[in-house]
Amino acid sequence: MTQMKVDIDREKCAGHGRCYVFAPDVFEPDDEGYAVAINKTPGERDRDAVLKAQRNCPEQAVIVDETTKSEVA
Repeated sequence: MTQMKVDIDREKCAGHGRCYVFAPDVFEPDDEGYAVAINKTPGERDRDAVLKAQRNCPEQAVIVDETTKSEVA
């Protein structure tokens, strides 16, 4: 099982908005137009959109951490 954690590097974000265009259930603009992660642990259905947002961020401000959790018997 893989769990995804996402965030925005506020130092790098320039407010282009590509992340919230590609993954609107995970990112949205703040009052100044900079991205914020509104869902820091998105599910599998948002995985492709989050990765597309990460690939398309000109500043590489979208942080994605995917960890595999082993099931305990």
